[in-house]
Amino acid sequence: MRLDIRSQTREELERQFATWEQPGYRVEQLLQWLYARRAASWDEMTNLPKALRESLRQSYDLQWPTVVRKQGANDATQKFLWRLSDGALIESVLIPASPSLYGEPSDRRTLCVSTQVGCAYGCKFCASGIDGWKRNLEVQEIVNQVLAIEREAKTEERVVNNLVIMGMGEPLANYDNLLKALKILNAPWGGKIGARKITVSTSGLAPQIRRLADDPAQYRLAISLHGATDETRARIMPINKKYPLKELTAACEYYQEKKGRMITLEYILIAGVNDGLDQTRSLAALARRLNAKVNLIPYNTVEGLPWARPEEAAQEAFHAALQAEGAVATLRREKGHDIDAACGQLRLKTERELVGS
Repeated sequence: MRLDIRSQTREELERQFATWEQPGYRVEQLLQWLYARRAASWDEMTNLPKALRESLRQSYDLQWPTVVRKQGANDATQKFLWRLSDGALIESVLIPASPSLYGEPSDRRTLCVSTQVGCAYGCKFCASGIDGWKRNLEVQEIVNQVLAIEREAKTEERVVNNLVIMGMGEPLANYDNLLKALKILNAPWGGKIGARKITVSTSGLAPQIRRLADDPAQYRLAISLHGATDETRARIMPINKKYPLKELTAACEYYQEKKGRMITLEYILIAGVNDGLDQTRSLAALARRLNAKVNLIPYNTVEGLPWARPEEAAQEAFHAALQAEGAVATLRREKGHDIDAACGQLRLKTERELVGS
């Protein structure tokens, strides 16, 4: 199997170009085509000599995802369904920033990126794992989610300036490919997205959290918590049996000790499951212990699953009780609820339509 050109770092390309006896500036030209101009074919790279383009064509793949569906929400959120080279479907969601407190527009545009086709971790409320895990995404398949959206915009300006690795799959279960992709997206020769503008989410893989803590890059960490006690969390997240809260909390404390950065606790509010006010004391205690911020997210309903979002009054009451317990917490006015924006929804719907057709 050949390597894809966008799975390679600058250093790897420089070594290859040296074996071809190509001058160093040719690497710079190639990187401009790959990451500034988002070239989708070798023939677009018109300032590279024809012989060099042929060497590249013979040595590397240049994969590019195809847009299968694109949905726009009333709040300007956009969901993209991509078909990869093997026919697999994945999703990305482009989320515009909300206006500032002073009513001024923000130029922050966040892309929610997938790391796997499907998911093996079986969170009971999530559409991503309903049909199980298929495979990890390759390095270039992670990188290309950013570049393809920017190419769609038909501009050389940066369209994506924040990343949240919270799409389909468990990011830290695809650790090596993810970290290499983030290195490329962070690099000044690549995606030029600052490390502190990249948030990696996990459902709670404690050993990989520790590994991420030891990595020198300053990526942010978010924990998909969704339950502040083992009883509540285990009801909806099977991973809690392998890494219960005690072990997960210890890994997060290690991460914070090494990084000195605030962790975010993602907490999807599900009616009758984890939205009771009796949960707020345990959640606030955990947030205070970890010096973490809690991000409350009303549940995005998924067809075929029994869960529902709480009424707005219940959401507000939970938020207020959490703050009264001394936790730093926000209640997300979630984006994209009208476009199947929950992880895996659009992919699942499309695959079932194709099977039924």
